[in-house]
Amino acid sequence: MFPIHSKPKPWHPPIAANPRTSCSVLSKNNILIIPRKISSSLDENKELANQNQPKAAGRIKRLVLTNEGRTKLNMFPDREFYAYPRFVTHVDDGFIATLTDLYRERLRPGSEILDLMSSWVSHLPKEVVYKRVVGHGLNAQELARNPRLDYFFVKDLNQDQKLEMEDGSFDAVLCTVSVQYLQQPEKVFAEVFRVLRPGGAFIVSFSNRLFYEKAISAWRDGTGYSRVQLVLQYFQCIEGFTQPEVIRKLPTSGNAQDDKSPFNWFMRLLGLFSGSDPFYAVIAYKNFKPVYE
Repeated sequence: MFPIHSKPKPWHPPIAANPRTSCSVLSKNNILIIPRKISSSLDENKELANQNQPKAAGRIKRLVLTNEGRTKLNMFPDREFYAYPRFVTHVDDGFIATLTDLYRERLRPGSEILDLMSSWVSHLPKEVVYKRVVGHGLNAQELARNPRLDYFFVKDLNQDQKLEMEDGSFDAVLCTVSVQYLQQPEKVFAEVFRVLRPGGAFIVSFSNRLFYEKAISAWRDGTGYSRVQLVLQYFQCIEGFTQPEVIRKLPTSGNAQDDKSPFNWFMRLLGLFSGSDPFYAVIAYKNFKPVYE
């Protein structure tokens, strides 16, 4: 069990309408416990691809990844890898500023938001008030430090993709620099579709940074273009998402010279850092894209 912050804000999920979907319990200390026995095998993927499902919003139309494409170099459970908190930022200030501006533009005040695969840093604009922000991740200490989270829960989406939340619970779902670690993205995107309200947005953002040994094979050795195409396919394999929109902000030669710190100078000298982090975001909506006056 993970240690948690001295003032945790655990997420207490509502009781699901179908008791068979419930896969989490609360301990006597009100800490969310996720069972280790999970069913998300590759055989299930084959069965899912072959079964005849009626056409309905939210269903998985096809599988995007092959079995090989889902593999990782580090095959140990993700919860072990993230057992200790990492109080660092994984992208640069330019990426964060671009993402915050995007959220300011696309997320309406008073919205209810689910931040998937979150951490101790919030990218939401500080001046905007939201009705509720629920965070998800793999390290309770990091999530407890996130100042924008009203609640959080710990869950390994590579072992169990089911979100213990009612249908249509959120106006927006966010996933920041983490989509590259999902081994069952089709199921996760289907769950996101389910918990979104009609017109709700799913914003997936990423750069070129990653924990190489924990990224899936289909992502690991790809390019910026191929990774955008992969996320597009994740959206397109779910019945009911709108046509995805792609936003790119790539570094220019001038950007590489903006940061004059000794660290960045040294990294560029070694050829390990070439300037600003590229910004990619892929956005789609449940059923329709809302128009606001």
